[in-house]
Amino acid sequence: MARIFIKTYGCQMNERDSEQVAQMLVARGHVMTLDAEDADVVLLNTCSVRDLAEQKALGKMGMLGALSRQRPVVYGFLGCMAQSRGQSLLDTLPHLNLVIGTQKFHRVAEYVEQALAHRTAQRRDDLRFSIVDVAEESGSQNSIRDHQFDGREVSSFVSIMQGCNMHCTFCIVPYTRGAERSRPIPEIVDEIRALVERGVKEVTLLGQIVNLYGRHEFPKQDNKSPFVQLIEAVHEIDGLERIRFTSPHPIGFRQDLVDAFKRLPKLVEHVHLPLQSGSNCILKRMHRTYTAEKYLALVDVIRNRCPDMAITTDVIVGFPGETDEDYQQTRQLVDEVGFDNAFVFKYSTRKDTPAAGMKDQVPEPIKEERNHDLLDVVNAWSRRRGEAFVGREVEILCEGPSKTNASRLSGRTRGNKIVVFEGSDRHIGKLFRVRIHRSTGYTLYGNPVIFS
Repeated sequence: MARIFIKTYGCQMNERDSEQVAQMLVARGHVMTLDAEDADVVLLNTCSVRDLAEQKALGKMGMLGALSRQRPVVYGFLGCMAQSRGQSLLDTLPHLNLVIGTQKFHRVAEYVEQALAHRTAQRRDDLRFSIVDVAEESGSQNSIRDHQFDGREVSSFVSIMQGCNMHCTFCIVPYTRGAERSRPIPEIVDEIRALVERGVKEVTLLGQIVNLYGRHEFPKQDNKSPFVQLIEAVHEIDGLERIRFTSPHPIGFRQDLVDAFKRLPKLVEHVHLPLQSGSNCILKRMHRTYTAEKYLALVDVIRNRCPDMAITTDVIVGFPGETDEDYQQTRQLVDEVGFDNAFVFKYSTRKDTPAAGMKDQVPEPIKEERNHDLLDVVNAWSRRRGEAFVGREVEILCEGPSKTNASRLSGRTRGNKIVVFEGSDRHIGKLFRVRIHRSTGYTLYGNPVIFS
């Protein structure tokens, strides 16, 4: 039995992958620990979307390497950075033992035990052992299907596909995650049904471009895309209360999906719809395959069909060639839409992506200035959207203690707003209404209306 420490960087997909790895290790008799200094195995599940995420993981692994001077420890990188850098990571960090790519998460437990066995067999001064596995593997999208529970989870991520075929010029994901591969609908439904039997009330369907699910594997039926067919099948599961998904792409947001929000009550009123830029020139350089006008038209269609829809987004500032005029077009579009929230990122050069070799790279101070300016716009709209809830009653699903104040509980509205309130264990895992009395923009505060 070994003590395993896992730290995850990046998106919900990475969180879900780490959960799968943890479950497999626990099933083999190992135990998880939150203390890296107490661990026999240290695993960092990495992200490559931005350089900062890679540098954080490299720095963390370098710092943790000091543990090996006190006692034998197995070290491993998993995920996207492992996939993109492969063998070269062993040259950077001599104490590293495992480099496991994005299509090999189901092999991690096996590789960890091989490394542990080598550690046991060797002298303390002969611990060099390494495995690098970043090869593609057919069917790997079906291997992320098990969940780890502590008995109180009410919301869960469910991976429905892997990979991406869009090849946006700034993005490394198609190179780290591979081509689009989707799981069969019955397999996903079985997984979610098992989650519901264990108390889960809400699921979030995950995919790199989730609304393009199944487009290469499964046919349309009754003019409905495979993704809408999947949502309908999940909607039929007794005991499931809410369905979310992330992240879609504007080009995959067809009328059948818009209509699904109106006719399927378990599908909540929240869409995370990445924009990236409000300049058509920059969108073209990004290879985003839509225009600012088409994006705005889609927002109008969604809001006309579902007036209460919460819309969030991602925006990149400082993309190569972005002029002041391009940025102002982005700023204007963000202000026009009035997003409930937005994740604003400074463009980060990613090796081997087309954008990395583009001319007219934007200086860092200009990126920083635009980043702060756009955040001011986003924050103003978030406050405005939040203040509209004050005095109203909203339905929440209570998830447990608040992350910022353990003496209070928190839950989420259907539109994904966090609500903090005073309650007790009897509220956890329940759906009920809360009257909102205060808003900070991103967080709402209130009191349960009636709960017996």
